[in-house]
Amino acid sequence: MTAEFPAPGLSHVCDLRVTLDPIMEMGPGRAGQRRIIRIRGGEVVGPRLNGRLLDLGADWQTIWGNGVAQLDTRYAMETDDGAVIEVINYGYRHGTPDVIARLAAGEDVPQSEYYMRTQCRLETGDARYEWVNRTLFVGTGARKAQQVIVSLFSID
Repeated sequence: MTAEFPAPGLSHVCDLRVTLDPIMEMGPGRAGQRRIIRIRGGEVVGPRLNGRLLDLGADWQTIWGNGVAQLDTRYAMETDDGAVIEVINYGYRHGTPDVIARLAAGEDVPQSEYYMRTQCRLETGDARYEWVNRTLFVGTGARKAQQVIVSLFSID
């Protein structure tokens, strides 16, 4: 059976270059190992959104028993023209135990060696960017030593 409708397309919106504090381990929780990674700022660069990430927010992660990192972030950006946009990003990161150990050691591992995908919701009260309130976004990402990079795409 084939799909009745064509698959949606994706359009690149921006790259989020998120600066992070060191990982704060919380210990085991109901669903796995819990940790918090504070977001210290960063930059937003792209064809539709540009600006800076504000020094607030965090990634509240759960590492499941099978090694999958459940990513649950909330932070904000300020566009170059002064709009504030909330960012809520939820996703998964996983790879082989060797790759995850290299990431944990701060090694710059090629993104092609592991899976990091997110679903993102943006929200603002600024009328100039009202389109973000009614658009679905997905992302693909990479973990660096003290940074995460997420390329956000709108689902067309």
